[in-house]
Amino acid sequence: MEYRYIGKSGLRVSPICMGTMSFGTWSDKPEAFRILDKAYERGINFYDTAEVYPVPPTAELAGLTEEIFGKWIKTRPRDGLIIATKVAGAASGWFVPPIREGMTAIDRHHVERAVEGSLRRLGIDYIDLYQVHWPDMIVPIEESMEALDRLVAAGKVRYLGTSNENAYGLTKANTVAHYEGLARFESIQNNFSLLNRRFLDELATVCRRENISLLPYSPIGGGVLSGKYNGENVPKDSRFGEYESQTNPRQQAMAARFVNEGTLASTARYVEIAKEAGMSPVTLATAWSMNFDFVASTIIGARYVGQLDESLAALDVQLSDEVLRLCDEVHQAIPYPMG
Repeated sequence: MEYRYIGKSGLRVSPICMGTMSFGTWSDKPEAFRILDKAYERGINFYDTAEVYPVPPTAELAGLTEEIFGKWIKTRPRDGLIIATKVAGAASGWFVPPIREGMTAIDRHHVERAVEGSLRRLGIDYIDLYQVHWPDMIVPIEESMEALDRLVAAGKVRYLGTSNENAYGLTKANTVAHYEGLARFESIQNNFSLLNRRFLDELATVCRRENISLLPYSPIGGGVLSGKYNGENVPKDSRFGEYESQTNPRQQAMAARFVNEGTLASTARYVEIAKEAGMSPVTLATAWSMNFDFVASTIIGARYVGQLDESLAALDVQLSDEVLRLCDEVHQAIPYPMG
């Protein structure tokens, strides 16, 4: 396994990270263990979770994913695992998390409550990478970075990261950290795929210039790039099939963003490119997301252990210049299908 460093940190991670957001809803504990075992046996040492998981988030289930993952951790050598989790973002943002009575913020109080809860559920005494799940637009970034730095100083956290952030927010946070002598964000976890190349517009430059690593999530567009949504009907046992049938406006909006005329037309062309290249569209999409110098590790997910094979196959794939060119042509013909 060729390990990569995250940012300027000492964290050496596999090019693929095993995501866990389905554990507790779409994947029960036995299936979650099978997924984790298979990833580990393939050489994956990097695992990502969050205090609000599983998805869709609910007050009743929040934290269950960490509990399931925490039980699995005990079956493996702790020092051989790079464990990442997240503090939920502020309730003043685009989503009110169903934890701490919907009053979350990235301040000292909530950061400390969150990390203690994650450590307890995971059954460990330190977290390798602790991330802000989404930004806090109200609490001053100086206060947020100081609160996070205290976790590093206390030994509860090794390194910090952020997610769902823009170029200004990432640059501002790390500028504050630099001048105040605080721990900085070594990584950013954003949506990045053949269907969503927005990261390349500005954030890629920040990452390259400042040596910050992207940890892409949804490399297969929430499953859309597998081609399973290109049939006559949306699969009912799929993520967006379930979201479309729900009354929650946020989940309906997500379904419309991921499954629309542009994403399906793009996917049809990517499926043909993958076929000509002799690989599955999932392998193509995963390998594409891993192909950038600012990417440390691509986060994959699975409901069932059998879904892992095509994603993990990307570890053995080197995309040719011709395949990359053809993928770029799809984007030029149908730019930004996810908006």
